[in-house]
Amino acid sequence: MRTWKEIVAANPEHSENYAQRWKSFVAEGKDINGEARFVDAMAPRGARILDAGCGTGRVGGELARLGHRVTGVDIDPTLIGHAESQFADCAWIVGDLAAGEVPEGPYDVIVSPGNVITFLAPAGRVPALRAMAGQLADGGRLVIGFGTDRGYHYRQFLEDCASVGLQESLLLSTWDLKPFSPQSGFLIAVLERA
Repeated sequence: MRTWKEIVAANPEHSENYAQRWKSFVAEGKDINGEARFVDAMAPRGARILDAGCGTGRVGGELARLGHRVTGVDIDPTLIGHAESQFADCAWIVGDLAAGEVPEGPYDVIVSPGNVITFLAPAGRVPALRAMAGQLADGGRLVIGFGTDRGYHYRQFLEDCASVGLQESLLLSTWDLKPFSPQSGFLIAVLERA
């Protein structure tokens, strides 16, 4: 699996095409807010939320619309530019999760949907998990979703989480709460500090 940096290096138009794809989904009337609804249901009202690997801000922007205080971080300045132009009431920051660049919390919820963890180089995954775990508020939760066929086996992911002091509290296969099955091809892990 190629990292986001490698994909953009190979195709400089990738980020802009990615942003336009999400705008097309909205124009077509597709529901793009499942992740935000999921996080909103578990967050206290007015929660401080980090959208880790925020891309164009679609998840964090919706969470802000729902009344949460949102910060987003992404490695891609093009995508951060889209987030800033669409959701001005959030803080959007360019940063590299794999280098441990997580904006200072504490956060009630950190959400990292959309395969973000699989776009990190394998050597950067544990540092990213450690940095995110370190910014959770007491009782805070980290929610990570990714395709299990994208080069990061779910068992290895859970071992990496445990190695940085995170424990699973819920494993699902979909954002609409279907229980996790290894055959589903997708994992949503709700994690807490051990």
